[in-house]
Amino acid sequence: MSKKFTHVDGECLLEELSVEESVSGGRVYKVPNGHKYPSVTTVTGFKKQEFFKQWRRDNPKEARRVLARGTTFHKLVEDYLNNEQVTPDGVRPDVWDMFEQAKPMLEDINNVRAQEVPLWSSTLQLAGRVDCIAEYNGKLSVIDFKGSTREKRKSDIDNYFMQATAYAIMYHERTGVKIDNIVILISTEEGTNQVFESNPIHHTKDLYDCIQDYKAHLEKELRMYR
Repeated sequence: MSKKFTHVDGECLLEELSVEESVSGGRVYKVPNGHKYPSVTTVTGFKKQEFFKQWRRDNPKEARRVLARGTTFHKLVEDYLNNEQVTPDGVRPDVWDMFEQAKPMLEDINNVRAQEVPLWSSTLQLAGRVDCIAEYNGKLSVIDFKGSTREKRKSDIDNYFMQATAYAIMYHERTGVKIDNIVILISTEEGTNQVFESNPIHHTKDLYDCIQDYKAHLEKELRMYR
């Protein structure tokens, strides 16, 4: 029998944000203070952007497969944590296997406060949608779910840690609730699960440096369009 997950009312009503594309092709959110902020994933992933663009051009079929895998995997996890009935109907067998494999990691989640909610920060000047904010083994955490073709090394996922750190800062700014734990849950096609935990404080400098580098990169891009 599947676990019944407890949901906790959020600390405040988090407003929906409108989305558009920037000149440089990244996602931009219009936030309630009237500004437009780039998405967390756009900023934290921009240094790897060119590599993945080239990879998608060289491997279009695999790129489509991986994108569809990620979308479906996230939806299965989201529905499962929402205590909805989840079945393999219409789901690719490989993605269903990854979801079934991930369940033991998901069982350590409870007291869910938010899923796929918009967050933004005037301090960071970033916005985005967080996968999940809940308790993981009793600790309030920003939790990110990933499907992967193979296992990751911690050094491979620095952008994941920066993303989760940004969401922890955003949530604190929007609600006043501090989060001292981030969790990256990865289910791989190799048949393994990986759990990476850390404190956001260990990644704030990397995040700050990345934001500054992105701003410099964006300014260079904008000069090209002037």
